Amino acid sequence: MPRLGCPAPALLVCTLAVLSKMAMSVDHVPMLLWSAQRLQWNPDTALHEGHIVSARELTEILQPVLTQNPRNLILFLQDTLSVDDFTYFSESHGNKNPFPNVQESLQTSPSSLVLPAVDCEATRYLLSFLQKSADWKLTKLTNLSVSHLEVDTSKPNLVVVQLQQLSGFNELSALEAIAENDKTIGRLTMDLQEQGIPFSVIYTALRPSRISRRTDVVWELGRQLMATEEEESLSYPPLNVTTGNASCILFYATNFSLKANNSVFIDLTNVTFVTQNVDVSSSECSDINTVLSLRYTEPVNGISSLEIRFLMSNEFYGGSARNWSTLHLVEIVQDEEKFANFSVSAISAPAEYSFHCQLVGTSNLYPARLIPSNDEAKNWEVFISSLQIQGFNVENNQFSYASDCTGFFTPGIWMGLVTSIILLWILSYGIHMIMQLTTNSRFDDPKGPALSVPQTE
Repeated sequence: MPRLGCPAPALLVCTLAVLSKMAMSVDHVPMLLWSAQRLQWNPDTALHEGHIVSARELTEILQPVLTQNPRNLILFLQDTLSVDDFTYFSESHGNKNPFPNVQESLQTSPSSLVLPAVDCEATRYLLSFLQKSADWKLTKLTNLSVSHLEVDTSKPNLVVVQLQQLSGFNELSALEAIAENDKTIGRLTMDLQEQGIPFSVIYTALRPSRISRRTDVVWELGRQLMATEEEESLSYPPLNVTTGNASCILFYATNFSLKANNSVFIDLTNVTFVTQNVDVSSSECSDINTVLSLRYTEPVNGISSLEIRFLMSNEFYGGSARNWSTLHLVEIVQDEEKFANFSVSAISAPAEYSFHCQLVGTSNLYPARLIPSNDEAKNWEVFISSLQIQGFNVENNQFSYASDCTGFFTPGIWMGLVTSIILLWILSYGIHMIMQLTTNSRFDDPKGPALSVPQTE
C-alpha cells in the first residue's frame, strides 16, 4: 500500500482528490491510518483506481498495527464520511479547511496510509474484529469525554472515540461538526504525544455521507418504473438484553433518531447498535411485563443524560385465544427531570412473534405512531426506521417470525385503487359520449349539385 508522500501543504486534499473517482459506489467509505511508530506498510503496492478494499484485505493491512509493540490503538469512528468530503469541504471550494489536524498528522507521522474506498461491511465489523484480535483494555469515549482518557501502557489499549454525528445536518452545520471532530482528533493525539505514549490511529466511518448511483446498476434502475436510488443496507446485530445467560429482549433499527425542541438532532443509531455505548442495566424482564431501558451519557451538547424506555406487556385475549405482546408506552427522560410520555398505536404481535414496522415515530404519516401524552412529549420528535423488537419468548438470541405493522390495504394499494376508479370513470364517460353521437341524415353527391339543408330542418 502506498505511503503518503505528497510534498504539497494540502497533503490530504491532493491525495484524495486524485483518487476521488473511486467514489462511484454507495457501499464504501474512506479510512485514514497513521502511527507514531514506523510500521511496515509496503510502499510499492499501489491501489488501482476503482478498487474497494474488502474485509479480508483490510485484515491484512491492519496486521502491522495489531503486531506492533507496544499496542495502543485509537479508533475514531464517525457516522458518515465520504472521500468527496475532503475535497468538497476544503479550501478549494472557498471554505476554511476543516481537517488541519488530520492533515498534519498524516504529513508528519512516520507512517501513514490512506484507503479511499473500504467496504462498509468491513468497517461495520471493524470494532468486533479488533476486539477479537487481542486482549485489549477497551475504552469507549464520545467527543465530549476525550479529556478524561487515561492510558495504562502495561497492557494493550483500544480506545474507541465516537465522534459527533453528521447525518441530519445542513451543509453549514456539517462543516462545523467536521471541524469539531478534527479538533477532537488533534486534542487527543497531541495529549498522547505529550505523554510520550506510542500509538496508532484509524479514522473512518460506518456509511458514506455522499451517495451517488453505482455504474453497474444505472441500466437496471433506468428500466424500472418509479425506480429510486439504491438504499444502503445496514448490517449489524440487534441490541441484546440478557438475564443471566438467556436473552429476554431484542431491539433493532436502521435509523434511531430524535429531535428536541425542533432544533437539536440526536442520532442514536451508532451508539445503540454499532458501538453499543448504551446502558441497558435498568431493563426489566418477566413473563408479563418487560421494560427496555436505554441510557445515554451526553448524547449531544446540552444534554447530560438521556433515557428511553419501551414498556411492553404480555396479555391473553379470549377473542383470539392466544397471548399478545403489546408496546403500550414509550418514555423519554432528559437529565433525570424532564419526562415525556408517548402512547403507542398499532404495535402488537402474537407473544411468540417479534414485531416489525418500516416506519415508527411521531409523524402522522407513519403506520405505527407515538402519540404525545403530556406537554413535555410535544417537544420531541421520534424517527425509527425498520424497527424490530421482541420482548418475550426470545430463543437462540434471534428474532422470531416477524408480525408486520403493514395491513393488507397499504397506501400504495389505496392509491392504485383510487386511480383505477378514476380512469374507469373517464373511460365510461368517454364511451357514453361516443354512443350519443348521431350521423347526418343526408349526404352530398360529388357528381350532383351541392346539398342544401334548410335551416328549418
